Amino acid sequence: MKFSNLAVLASASVAAARKDKPDERTFAVLRFTDQMIVQTRADPIVSPGQPSSHVHHVLGGSGFSMSSTGKDLMASNCTNALIKGDKSNYWFPSLYFRDPKTGMIEDVKMFYANAYYFFDKTKDDIKAFPVGLSILVGDPFLRTPSLASVEDKADAQQPGRPPVNSVRWTCPRKNFDPPSWPKGSDGKLHGIPDPNNKGEGMGFPDANCDGYAAPLRGDIHFPSCYNPAAGLTNYKQNMAFPTEEDGGYLNCPKGWIHVPQIFLEVYWDTLKFQDRWAPGKDPQPFVLAEGDATGYSNHADFMAGWDEALLQNIIDHCDAGSNGMDKCPGITADMLNTGNHCTINPQTDEQVTGVMKKLPGDNPITGWSFGGVSVGSIPDTDKTSSGPAPAGSSATNQGSGSSSAGSSATNQGQTPKDNLSNKASNPQPAESPKSSSSSSSAAAPAAKKLLANNAAAQPAVAQTTAVAETAAAATAAATQDSVCKAKLHTVYQTVTVTAAAPGETAQPSGSNSTRTVGGFQYAGCFRDSKTRALDSEIRANLGPVSNEKCVNHCKTNGFSLAGTEYGGQCYCGNELKNSEKIDSSYCNKACEGNKPEMCGGSWALSVFSQDGLASLSGSKTRRNVLKHFRHHRSLRR
Repeated sequence: MKFSNLAVLASASVAAARKDKPDERTFAVLRFTDQMIVQTRADPIVSPGQPSSHVHHVLGGSGFSMSSTGKDLMASNCTNALIKGDKSNYWFPSLYFRDPKTGMIEDVKMFYANAYYFFDKTKDDIKAFPVGLSILVGDPFLRTPSLASVEDKADAQQPGRPPVNSVRWTCPRKNFDPPSWPKGSDGKLHGIPDPNNKGEGMGFPDANCDGYAAPLRGDIHFPSCYNPAAGLTNYKQNMAFPTEEDGGYLNCPKGWIHVPQIFLEVYWDTLKFQDRWAPGKDPQPFVLAEGDATGYSNHADFMAGWDEALLQNIIDHCDAGSNGMDKCPGITADMLNTGNHCTINPQTDEQVTGVMKKLPGDNPITGWSFGGVSVGSIPDTDKTSSGPAPAGSSATNQGSGSSSAGSSATNQGQTPKDNLSNKASNPQPAESPKSSSSSSSAAAPAAKKLLANNAAAQPAVAQTTAVAETAAAATAAATQDSVCKAKLHTVYQTVTVTAAAPGETAQPSGSNSTRTVGGFQYAGCFRDSKTRALDSEIRANLGPVSNEKCVNHCKTNGFSLAGTEYGGQCYCGNELKNSEKIDSSYCNKACEGNKPEMCGGSWALSVFSQDGLASLSGSKTRRNVLKHFRHHRSLRR
């Protein structure tokens, strides 16, 4: 049903347009008439045309299939959204219970789900989702907390970064003694509690969620800045989070389109199993369809199939809040689904509910007490990578709701053949990408190639830094205590340190054997950030990424450092900016183009250089080295 101009005019007469009052953040909740339209192994965004690696619950239009497009969704015969004009699809991994006594697997029924549509306080014009826009948030490969999730709030809420804990769990309880998440947990053996809310955290809670009519709930925020230059289907690069500017305005980069921010909440009927496990004694029994016993890999996908005129009216005129989108001005009774039961047939012929010996797709259970956290151990019918970012998701991707982590489709219109998905949500991409000169050597390419990152990886902030090394700097470096093994340089506006990489406990390959790739040596695993540690060329378009392919590309283009991330992203540069060396266990994602190898991780870069050294600029490591150097110098006085 198309939303008529008469309806638009009618709605305008009963409410002041939200677009005329941008100083307020408004919202309306979209509800669904049935639990889902299908539960099946399909993900048309991440693994089009083939079964996804794990099972999803799917909501929305009946046009959903393994290969569905926006056009297919608009042709849906029905939808289980309460608003008939929304034939979009929303999907996320199914939840299962593993009996601690028998080891058998049972599906957990979904109580219900809601999609909150937030219309940001912004100076932008918020526009309806264009038909076919594909978004993915989260990382199905995560079994340990992502670097972004454990950073402090002040650092995480930077331009281009998703909000802290954009993928999280809520566990309503009658009381919180003992706590749902152990106090002080680092996330390696248990989930991490929210310091301000006892009922929320990252990773599954180790408790029965027994709050009234509110069992375990998965919460996922979607990004709200669409980059039309990337394209509707380029889910790894087409989305980002708005930047918070003065006055609390959430604005998108110039040339991007500000769309509604979706917050998806999914309630699971976990209380059915409360008498079958003992919190604190038995292993946490709930498992996501991808085989995740930690809950860190929760994710979701969205493909737009809205009547755009109808959604635009809701954006411009509605602030119905929790009363529901069906109460928005201009929404009449004939626009609502009442008693309509919309379902479709599963896309795969297999058991996905009831009692089973193993998860559909034969996904092994990994994480926490089950061990096996290596990404390479996860079956990959489709391969996905989550945006580092991003959001978006997929980290390279942002967390797709489908199968593996990070697909290789990096260009508009490109579809991943070996996909896994991944990637995230709330503020904020930074200023629109712009070119800047390299901060290292003059021989390096001056123009930076900046690709918009998706939900996982947000638009990077290009920074210009002029470097001027002096003879005095070389002299100062020579006086350092030999323990530091570092060279100190004088830099205009920044200080650069070239430090020998600390000893590695793990190599970039799954077999811990590959130290030299394409003539470059492995320098270690380094933290990435919203502005990108390697920002001279971001997300090089190489198809399925391997360490060798990335190294060869960066070396050929004159860069001294190459880095891979999220299993499917390649970055080039001449120094690591605002980075530091981290434990090699964070670089744990299998390379899309060479599965036995590891290509970085979530906000983590596998870095290679000619001599196995990495130049650091503006990082914690740099500050620590300088402090160490100054301390020894003071002792000599």
